[in-house]
Amino acid sequence: MDGGSGGLGSGDNAPTTEALFVALGAGVTALSHPLLYVKLLIQVGHEPMPPTLGTNVLGRKVLYLPSFFTYAKYIVQVDGKIGLFRGLSPRLMSNALSTVTRGSMKKVFPPDEIEQVSNKDDMKTSLKKVVKETSYEMMMQCVSRMLAHPLHVISMRCMVQFVGREAKYSGVLSSIGKIFKEEGLLGFFVGLIPHLLGDVVFLWGCNLLAHFINAYLVDDSVSLSGFQIAVSMLTYPFLLVGDLMAVNNCGLQAGLPPYSPVFKSWIHCWKYLSVQAPACFSAGCHQDHALPWSNLNHLKNTVSTWPPWVRPDHLGTPARRLQPNNNQMCSSPAGLQFHICHVSVQMWG
Repeated sequence: MDGGSGGLGSGDNAPTTEALFVALGAGVTALSHPLLYVKLLIQVGHEPMPPTLGTNVLGRKVLYLPSFFTYAKYIVQVDGKIGLFRGLSPRLMSNALSTVTRGSMKKVFPPDEIEQVSNKDDMKTSLKKVVKETSYEMMMQCVSRMLAHPLHVISMRCMVQFVGREAKYSGVLSSIGKIFKEEGLLGFFVGLIPHLLGDVVFLWGCNLLAHFINAYLVDDSVSLSGFQIAVSMLTYPFLLVGDLMAVNNCGLQAGLPPYSPVFKSWIHCWKYLSVQAPACFSAGCHQDHALPWSNLNHLKNTVSTWPPWVRPDHLGTPARRLQPNNNQMCSSPAGLQFHICHVSVQMWG
């Protein structure tokens, strides 16, 4: 999850330790940014390169989507090497703000009364300590997420501009002005609720799962790393919906028809994906799964099957007017109903 975990220093060394955490986090963020960038473009369904035909281990013919390195190479061809770091500045600021917020909260609300779980504790006592510690972590994570989310929204929008070659969000300050003018204060917090829910489920899932396994199945303390991977698969749908809502209906091509339906709310987006692309929520396919509308460039003839309010002839309509009626739901083109899991889709039985 964004923002990192606790562990900042105290006393005279606190500012130095906090600065070290910020610098370390910035380095990791910068190194991992191209991966997140490519993942986001895949999430919004941008497929600039057609899939290639091949065979899987069973000898069946499949279509393979471009790998991360192929996609990254394409970005470099279009925007140069610096293009791989589009949207990095607001993301660095978001992570730094999150780290500083957590450090400040620890000073204001020190976790002095939180006791670590010991092998000498009985079941009731140890569970009580885990609940208290997790509640404290949840409070810090939620506050830091809320404060940093506006910068996360700006970062997401800067990156998806690659789809339509726009330059609407060119800097942090100018982006803040545009969002406030067009969407008001709420525009800075689109997609916040699913991200918060994902954070909460992640924290409680990891901590409680580790506690019960340590308590009932093994004697020694079990590392959280394995649980974090497993729980992150379950919470991925929240992050997916949050990122899609951050760019949906914001005036960029990647968030408007015909590239994407317009969602009334994050719940609308969740319901749509759960019906039209349930495998997007599958733990086994969580980061390699294309959305139902992702192949629109290759199957434009199917656009006529879309509901009227999401057809391409509405692209000239102002974004704020692109809202469906209460009785209408987003619907992807009938010809786009094949789903790509683990970068391949079976074409023949």
